[in-house]
Amino acid sequence: MIQTRLDQLLIGTPKIFREDGEMSAIAKKSTDDSLMLGFEGLEGNQVGDPLRHGGRDKAVHLYPAEHYAFWQDKYRDVDLLSQAGAFGENFSCTGLTEDRLCLGDIFRLGEALIQCSHARQPCWKLNHRFGKPDVLKTVMKTGKSGSYFRVLETGKVRAGDEFVQQDRPLPEWPLDRVFGLIIGGQHKGRDTELRALSENPLLAENWRLRAEQLAQS
Repeated sequence: MIQTRLDQLLIGTPKIFREDGEMSAIAKKSTDDSLMLGFEGLEGNQVGDPLRHGGRDKAVHLYPAEHYAFWQDKYRDVDLLSQAGAFGENFSCTGLTEDRLCLGDIFRLGEALIQCSHARQPCWKLNHRFGKPDVLKTVMKTGKSGSYFRVLETGKVRAGDEFVQQDRPLPEWPLDRVFGLIIGGQHKGRDTELRALSENPLLAENWRLRAEQLAQS
């Protein structure tokens, strides 16, 4: 069973992200405050594009702190990578990489109860934020995606709280396997697995739909 600590809790609000006025809340700042974690996310945190971000299956985003060494080595001139929050994450910690975390894993964190709902599908904003043309492509290739959680029980959380695993209903579905099938291009000839994911209620709805589409392609 996994047990680790929330090293940093981060929140942000929408700001102008691009010259054309595009808004984004990807820039997050660390806080030592105790914040309410509700079904739609953290107190004081907002999303810039509610059509693609936020909602119950994306209440909070976790990015493994272990991945930062890889990115720092690859992009040595990107100052954003000197501290947590470069990927727009709400939770920064070690021990919850995509190969260790499974779809449906449930954790007690502070007063809240959270469940892993899917991995993160990268978008163009990472390229723009880092000023590099291949960040998205590298996430797709490496699977260093980070993860999303839904909230099963609301409550206050703060940096320093322990992630205490309560249940692992799907040990056969580590998050890197899910990401590879649905986002990472590893779906060819794997219709049985894709259909199983498309029918799994613990997977976020939009990823279930994508799994169904891939199985039919």
